[in-house]
Amino acid sequence: MKQFFKFFAASLLALVVAGILFFVVFFGVIGAAVSSIGKEEPVSIKDNSVLMLDLNQPVSDLGQENALAIINGKPSSSYSLYDILKSLREAKGDNRIKGVYIKVGGGGIGWATMQQLRTGLQDFKNSGKFIYAYGDFISQRDYYIASVADSVFISPMGLVELKGLASQITFFKGAMDKLGVEPEIFYCGQFKSATEPFRMQKMSDPNRKQLAALQRDFWNELLMAVSEHTQADTATIYGWVKTGAIQNAGDAIRYKLADGLRYKDEVEDLLKKQSGLKESDKLRITAMDEYIRSLPEKPGVDQLAVLIAEGEIVDGNGDRSGSQIASEAIIKDIRKVRDNDKIKAVVLRVNSPGGSALASENILRELMLLKKKKPLVVSMGDLAASGGYYIACKADSIFAMPNTITGSIGVFGMMFNTQKLFNNKLGITFDTEKNAPYADFPDMNRSMSDMEKQFMQGSVDSVYMTFKRHVAEGRKLDIAYVDSIGQGRVWTGKAALDNRLVDAYGNLNRALQSAAAIAKVSNYKVVTYPVVKDKFQQIMELLNSKGDKETLAQSLTESRLSQDFKWYNTLKTLLNNKNRTWMMMPFIPEVQ
Repeated sequence: MKQFFKFFAASLLALVVAGILFFVVFFGVIGAAVSSIGKEEPVSIKDNSVLMLDLNQPVSDLGQENALAIINGKPSSSYSLYDILKSLREAKGDNRIKGVYIKVGGGGIGWATMQQLRTGLQDFKNSGKFIYAYGDFISQRDYYIASVADSVFISPMGLVELKGLASQITFFKGAMDKLGVEPEIFYCGQFKSATEPFRMQKMSDPNRKQLAALQRDFWNELLMAVSEHTQADTATIYGWVKTGAIQNAGDAIRYKLADGLRYKDEVEDLLKKQSGLKESDKLRITAMDEYIRSLPEKPGVDQLAVLIAEGEIVDGNGDRSGSQIASEAIIKDIRKVRDNDKIKAVVLRVNSPGGSALASENILRELMLLKKKKPLVVSMGDLAASGGYYIACKADSIFAMPNTITGSIGVFGMMFNTQKLFNNKLGITFDTEKNAPYADFPDMNRSMSDMEKQFMQGSVDSVYMTFKRHVAEGRKLDIAYVDSIGQGRVWTGKAALDNRLVDAYGNLNRALQSAAAIAKVSNYKVVTYPVVKDKFQQIMELLNSKGDKETLAQSLTESRLSQDFKWYNTLKTLLNNKNRTWMMMPFIPEVQ
């Protein structure tokens, strides 16, 4: 027994000491992370370096800082698209940078973003410097970017994916029928398919038609990229796809999608050789975020502002970190830009599926007040649809990429009648006393009356008319024509240019050039709104604020629940918001 207590005491002491050490180390790491917030370490780029574009890292318009990422050994920042393109332009003439290494393996980048990255890499390639791409598995989305490389290498056990495009939508009507939940839906436009997951069990013919059109434009872009690398014609490449010819790394080599089978160390040896290093030297890889930090800030007398509108459009104050466009928060930024005399022109960067009709109208109003003082140009990202197009439609010029998803000029209203769920499934009943016929409207615990349905449809029709009028005025089009290309239909940037919804193809840099030309400035620097906040800093602000526990929980769980969370969050937005009209795409057409 004495021996037992001896070992027990020793074990207990070891646990206590280990616990103390853990907390010392943990809080030491936290302290280091916190102290690093807002402090940029100077970066020195060595000669014979290779710039790495890591497609495993997320690429957004705003970018993100996350000091706590060092705990997991991950990069402390994610890239903003503008910074990547700027880096590629600078590296093109930087003698220290000998080439670009594309690290493949992500696949989550949007189609228009991929298009801009590929264009930036093509421009870099004109310098005569090398570009190599490597990955164990190369998805066809990643291959679209990687195909610009001089050589694409794949692991001997790897795969280059080339299989065609598909879009899948989740439908909830059957589940709601079983639960006794009845959606009450009102919409304008035969293509306004936003509500289909709640009122149908499969795609409508118009929705299938518009998805097929999106796929066709995206597929043609992908085929051209594959053709450029393999030197095979697009018809031959499509033949490989239809027969399932590409199934392993050997097939990728056989059909010239890849240029060699290599392990990672072999690719690194090749990079050393190409960058002019000896075999015994250490490979000098420069991560994109490091190179971005190394670039000196160019002086400029005047400023051009990039105002980022990224995420779902919602009412009130809220998140401006890339997941939402909260109307009050972005209006504050719009007014800051408007009242800053140093800023001579503004580029509104839109990457949004839309959202609240009221919030969209309030944002557009503030943008029009800004436009009275200085030029306003729009640059569209992966998605600028519905409310996202609404806030863009009156700009001086609109630029989009061919693969941008835009349009969706339409409106819907949606409520849910949960009476059967509560009465029949749960045994819960409700009773109301009211002094006017519509005092309890809207009420999810009963069905709508015929007059209330008229109210809802009238509201939707009125907002749709306002939407069409704004587009007609902003784009100088006849309102009947706007209706013909509206009806809630989603277009690619290519089709939008044909339909006069945008002015030209172009990335963010092209939009900045246009804004500078309109403002007649040449010596300028670019400032971005909002200022990027560190993820840890955002969490601490939420902890210190009142009434934001739900927002904090959402922030902590969103990345875990992924696509399912998006559906949950959309439903929560539709159910909890007092607005009853929406210019929104609850499901974003995914083309994989």
